Amino acid sequence: MKDNEKILILDFYGQYNQLIARRVRECGVYSEIVSFDISIDKIKEIAPKGLIFTGSPSSVNQKNAPTIDKKILELGIPILGICYGVQLISKILGGNVDSAEKREYGVTSVNIDNTSPLFAGFENTNECLMTHTDFVKVMPEGFKKIAYTADCPVAGIANENKKIYGIQFHPEVNHTKNGTKIIHNFVYNVCGCKGDWNMSSFVEDSVKALKSKIGDKKALCALSGGVDSSVAAVLLNKAIGKNLTCIFVDHGLLRKNEGDEVEKIFREQYDINLVRVNAKDRFLAKLKDVTDPETKRKIIGEEFIRVFEEEAKKIGKVEFLVQGTIYPDVIESGAGKGQTIKSHHNVGGLPDYVDFEEIVEPLRDLFKDEVRKTGLELGIPENLVYRQPFPGPGLAIRVIGDITDEKLNILKEADFIFREEIAKSGLDKSLNQYFAVLTNLKSVGVMGDERTYDYTLALRAVETSDFMTATWAKIPYDILEKVSVRIVNEVKGINRIVYDITSKPPATIEWE
Repeated sequence: MKDNEKILILDFYGQYNQLIARRVRECGVYSEIVSFDISIDKIKEIAPKGLIFTGSPSSVNQKNAPTIDKKILELGIPILGICYGVQLISKILGGNVDSAEKREYGVTSVNIDNTSPLFAGFENTNECLMTHTDFVKVMPEGFKKIAYTADCPVAGIANENKKIYGIQFHPEVNHTKNGTKIIHNFVYNVCGCKGDWNMSSFVEDSVKALKSKIGDKKALCALSGGVDSSVAAVLLNKAIGKNLTCIFVDHGLLRKNEGDEVEKIFREQYDINLVRVNAKDRFLAKLKDVTDPETKRKIIGEEFIRVFEEEAKKIGKVEFLVQGTIYPDVIESGAGKGQTIKSHHNVGGLPDYVDFEEIVEPLRDLFKDEVRKTGLELGIPENLVYRQPFPGPGLAIRVIGDITDEKLNILKEADFIFREEIAKSGLDKSLNQYFAVLTNLKSVGVMGDERTYDYTLALRAVETSDFMTATWAKIPYDILEKVSVRIVNEVKGINRIVYDITSKPPATIEWE
């Protein structure tokens, strides 16, 4: 990335940190997240156009709270502190940070100084997301107030001579009106960026980095056929060619016909070494009588690795394992300092022992929409790039309770009908994810003159831009009715259909 201008984001373990990086990239400027304890020498070596300090679950007044060397504030590099970031700047430079009598959580009307370069083009007020208990009580010397609310007397500060800014609210989230414009103003008006980065730059830089990292050594790619692993496979193939072998593990938990479709696409459209491993019996044996979703994920994660190791030994020495991990997986798996929401088989579900020199995750810092853009840049067909997201553990986490062949077959048929009708209606272009879940609940029904006692199937469809938050989709009733009638009539074992109308949060998109 030496040829590109860059914004460094100092990570203090806040929940929105990667969103900040994403917003900067959307402005056409490359961003990179680094730990808050990065050395001054390293910052000088990177020579960023600007620094952004993120939020944090900590209080700056806590003992051992994450902090920085004061000299970073004296480098002459433009700085934007967000939430914890503004409090940290204030405390280090001699201001006072205190606990507020009234906490602010939620969207709040913020009064702003629109003569500030940070708020150029804004009205006098803006709706912003506040999530804080502490606040800047006394600004450091040389700073002026550029924002405030009814309950927060200092919601924004600036030292325009030193180009150091701080805001108490979060511009990176969708809840903040014109939030991306604030970041745009910082990177262009304050940092003087030109905007020379896009997804083609990411592909070019990634290919160079992968060539340098892997060289003439061999790599295995965990190919599931989903968007993420497919993009990772094509990216690696572009970088190291025949030194890459893709291992497609058909664990018997894929959607209807999916195993054959994946094999056909990668054998016919790409000159990639592909090995298909049919391991359904092996996985189902390991999952027998397992009902806990976290245990399912971890079993599948470990079994994936064991299969890869076995296949690698057949190929010869393989130093690298490539996975299509993306950032929402990392966040939900609690990597770093985050709380675990659910373990993803390719992140938190990995076993302690992995027989590879290193795991390579080229998409780890990207959100789903960025992965799709990367796929298009690589020339992957649109129908594959915009394929429905599918979790690595597959239908194991869409069958609630224990997993049996019978349940899997019921779910495969029902899910196929749901996806088919959504495609026929044209909604497949607007819905970001939709699928069926076989619950472990049975209920009484009647078909013809006979009593039935069969499973309840749940349908799930959401609209989202980043998969970090999602809204349940308002599918027209006539489409839902058609899906329900077809499933109950065509799939033996289901007599009741329900539709999930829960957004994320409080729910996750997947049920398990």
